[in-house]
Amino acid sequence: MVYSTVDDRSGSCATAVAPACLRPAVAARSPTGAPAERASPPPRKHRDAFFDNAKYLAIVLVALGHAWEPLYAGSRSAAALYIFVYAFHMPAFTVISGYFSRSFDMRRDRLQRLVTGVAVPYLLFQTAYAVFRYWAGDLTSFSVDLWDPWFLTWFLAALFMWRLTAPLWRIVRWPVPLALAIALAASVSPSLGTDLDLQRVLQFLPFFVLGMCLKAEHFNLVRCWTARIAAVPVLLAALAFAYWAVPRMNDAWFYHTDSAQKLGVPWWCGIMMQLAMFGCSLILTACFLAWVPGRRTWCTVLGAGTLYGYLLHGFLAKASRWFDWYDAAWVRTPWGAVAVTVLAAAVVTLLCTPPVQRALRFAMEPKMRWAFRKEPPPGPRPGRTT
Repeated sequence: MVYSTVDDRSGSCATAVAPACLRPAVAARSPTGAPAERASPPPRKHRDAFFDNAKYLAIVLVALGHAWEPLYAGSRSAAALYIFVYAFHMPAFTVISGYFSRSFDMRRDRLQRLVTGVAVPYLLFQTAYAVFRYWAGDLTSFSVDLWDPWFLTWFLAALFMWRLTAPLWRIVRWPVPLALAIALAASVSPSLGTDLDLQRVLQFLPFFVLGMCLKAEHFNLVRCWTARIAAVPVLLAALAFAYWAVPRMNDAWFYHTDSAQKLGVPWWCGIMMQLAMFGCSLILTACFLAWVPGRRTWCTVLGAGTLYGYLLHGFLAKASRWFDWYDAAWVRTPWGAVAVTVLAAAVVTLLCTPPVQRALRFAMEPKMRWAFRKEPPPGPRPGRTT
């Protein structure tokens, strides 16, 4: 989801003499002396601050969910916040990912970006996580299983597969109902297997396809004060329901990693739960987007680094469990939970900053021109002689 941006400061023309931007333009002349048309550079695309802000806030919620997970068993309030956030944070991020995959096709440059921006980070972080697990003692012997995404890398595998299917979703008549039917079928298929975390890939598929079908005007519907005001009671009601559901509901439903049968319920119950959670996640996603700032703020620049924060904070999230950081007595107090929340938000924010992006761009967004053949020059058009 990396696209070009324009520096707001690019309009300055400070020089020691008269600025070039204030000098009268002189028209170029052709060899015959007549003024010639000046070739204008192609327009540069502007990043939409709304989506950068949304991506940053969604990644912060991902980090908060991981920070609250160890507090789940000892605090009903932390458990309620955990369920509340898990109901919509990844659906929201998946919808946005689908929105920015609308134009994906099998064009050469887009396939190259899919490889360098998704497949390569998957391979590198799947390996890095394996090294980290072995070093921390979570693995008794070192091994890298590329068919079994671990922890956060599932999203990269999913995004790779979703984008490859993007051309298909643009030609079918009812893309969202079809994707939802596939998700429902997956949720009642215990024999689906765990390769590439396919269960989760298929259960999140409707959110990606929905994002592909959305247009800018659909997002504009929630970017008004009427929608923001309406979102407040909905979010509060959802939080209250999450508090009620903590001792009554299996939180594994929110992970979308298992079939209904593996969760110990009949298949028809799985279908009902999937439909209910799809609707609930969409409503909460709309409420979340309603409160995303649409203007450029301090966090807008961090939206381009959300993949960095997403993948890097996983090392700290797992280290906090393996090295017993949550065993300190003060962490289990209300103030300790607040401190953990603030610390998690600060850490993932730091990991999204431009210096981190520049330092790790070789792994997250490598150019890899050496790996691709040069594009052949265009041949003569049909019907024309050379």
